[in-house]
Amino acid sequence: MAESTGEPILRFEDVSVAFDGTPALIGVSFQAVAGESRVILGAAGSGKTVLLKIALGLTRPDSGRVFAFGREIGNMPERELMDVRSRIGMLFQESALFDSLTIEENVAYPLENQKAIHCPKTEVLPRVMEALEFVELGDTLEKFPSELSGGMRRRVGIARAVVSAPPLVLYDSPTAGLDPITAHAIMTLLIKQRDLARTTTLIVTHRYQDGNLVANFRYNSKLGRLEPARNGARPGARTTFMVLCEGRLVFEGGQERLEASPDPYVSKFVKRRV
Repeated sequence: MAESTGEPILRFEDVSVAFDGTPALIGVSFQAVAGESRVILGAAGSGKTVLLKIALGLTRPDSGRVFAFGREIGNMPERELMDVRSRIGMLFQESALFDSLTIEENVAYPLENQKAIHCPKTEVLPRVMEALEFVELGDTLEKFPSELSGGMRRRVGIARAVVSAPPLVLYDSPTAGLDPITAHAIMTLLIKQRDLARTTTLIVTHRYQDGNLVANFRYNSKLGRLEPARNGARPGARTTFMVLCEGRLVFEGGQERLEASPDPYVSKFVKRRV
């Protein structure tokens, strides 16, 4: 396990889970500390999405222990789990918006339906508008998901994930199916959220360039764009890469170690910098 400092926000201890007898995760252990970014790579079916669902409490592990914010959630009653989930934002694959709800209603959903968030009705719309302005979609309140492009729907999904100002945000394939320009715009928003709100971030991706941006760029709020991170540009923050193979965590560490790995499976997901 990679060396960790700071307060653990999320911790897996020897976590395993199987579906219909087929292992999805096998003995996975790691911890994400406050302000840290983790980039999760691996082949399709390697357990990446399952890991995020366990972190959110949507899937229960068969064995091992899972802690979020210092509380064990693996066997936590659903009522208590809702309180933990209120502190976690999640961008699902393909955004998972409700087709029958407007953009305003989609983004407001966590505020109105997660009682643990305790958002007064008078504050819902202002917070929704703030979240949509954050993703540069302030004029879409009355539109429906079908009226937006794929990239715009992904932005709405981000707005919904962060509208409650969660300290932990999980992103499941945020750039999947998007063209390179749109994918870069989405990653800019993720990094903007991380840097402005100081969130702990887990990102599942199939694009190594996504991880490279997370590890090496910061958001300059004055200029409104990404810029290369220099030593000390993000005090206390760091990026850790994880690689899953058939449910096992086969690599955990920094980018230099990742790029130097002799493991042929790990190397498949790495585009080495020149």
